Amino acid sequence: MDHERLAAIINDCPFHEFLNMAVEAADPDAGVVVIRLPFAPGFARSKKAPQIHGGITAALIDIAGVYAIATVIGRTVPTINMSVDYLRMAEDSDLIARARVIKAGRSIGVADIEVSDDSDRLIAVGRGTYSTA
Repeated sequence: MDHERLAAIINDCPFHEFLNMAVEAADPDAGVVVIRLPFAPGFARSKKAPQIHGGITAALIDIAGVYAIATVIGRTVPTINMSVDYLRMAEDSDLIARARVIKAGRSIGVADIEVSDDSDRLIAVGRGTYSTA
């Protein structure tokens, strides 16, 4: 699945449209997707602090993993399981997810995802398992 088709599919989902994500890169041969999530004040974990809520980061990890698998197999997939390790707080910054397919088999797909801020500081890492059947 190429960059343009992937962007169209992402923008077809109301939640993804609400997040205002943008596909920066998609390489089906390498099984890699890069998605940027622009900062929005509504993503803050508190009205008093600009740190981004962990749920936003987790959603980005899941979405990036889904679309990394999709670039390889040509369609979106449901999530079976996902894990997130939060490494530091992101503050008032876009988030950039880089997802890489580890396996895209007949029934299971696995992707590893790294999320960084605008300064290229690693914010979180995740792994998603997806149904490819």
